[in-house]
Amino acid sequence: MSSIYSINKGVSQPMVFKGLKAQYIIYLGIGLVILLILLALLYIIGISLLIVLPLILLLGTAHFLLVFHLSHRFGTHGLMKYLAKRRLPHTIRFRSRRL
Repeated sequence: MSSIYSINKGVSQPMVFKGLKAQYIIYLGIGLVILLILLALLYIIGISLLIVLPLILLLGTAHFLLVFHLSHRFGTHGLMKYLAKRRLPHTIRFRSRRL
């Protein structure tokens, strides 16, 4: 009797969750943790919840929209390539002929 093994066809594919691709899932999670810490700090300081909750909701909505926009605009590795290309110099200048 032979065993039946399933084949994992999507092993080398990037993670996708609700439209977010690869590293954007991590960016969204880190942002939400930071917003949770900010909510706790503002509440402990003593600022009214009528001010804190709308502020956190506004920042959370802006963060969600930004991360989804970046995910759709750049794709899996496009943001890293875009940021790396921005760091390249436009020209190389030689001021002397010495090595």
